[in-house]
Amino acid sequence: VNVWNQCASQLTGFTIDDVMGKNLVDDFITAEHKAAVSEVFVKALRGTETANFGFPLQTKQNARVQILLNATTRRDEKARVIGVVGIGQDITARINQEQEYAKLIDTANA
Repeated sequence: VNVWNQCASQLTGFTIDDVMGKNLVDDFITAEHKAAVSEVFVKALRGTETANFGFPLQTKQNARVQILLNATTRRDEKARVIGVVGIGQDITARINQEQEYAKLIDTANA
């Protein structure tokens, strides 16, 4: 991690000092999702961008927030790959609402 904005801090409880220089996948992604999230970043480093990839992110309080990620290849002025820009959106409330709707439908169909 080399950039961490205020929204990410508020969402996760981790400060800039907590995350700078750490490995996002190793330190903040749950074990069952590490491989898939890592693959998204590896692909972006190879020039293949990923849009709308969902995964849970671990908070400082050991809760999970659901993130919808766009991983974009970052290039220098000569078009060489120099990193990845990850833009995430908190979709936790949407996921919870979808689960509630599914329960209501199951109950109604029972």
